[in-house]
Amino acid sequence: MPTVLRIRGYRFFFFSREGNEPPHVHIEQAERYAKFWLDPVHLAESSGFRSHEIRELAHLVESHKREIEDKWNEYFRYKG
Repeated sequence: MPTVLRIRGYRFFFFSREGNEPPHVHIEQAERYAKFWLDPVHLAESSGFRSHEIRELAHLVESHKREIEDKWNEYFRYKG
């Protein structure tokens, strides 16, 4: 599970066998979880986060989208 970012206690990551899916990022904090698609940025699923936290996460993903995409492409190009 490559970790992409750690911000405000959130861990942004992806699973190493997800290269066949469109680019996305998973986010966790404690027992809470969310998944965001990157193009365009939108919520795929979540568990435990409140709506204002989802908005904050969406903003963080949008703010770091280029970095997340670069790491996704770099990792799966290397794996492929």
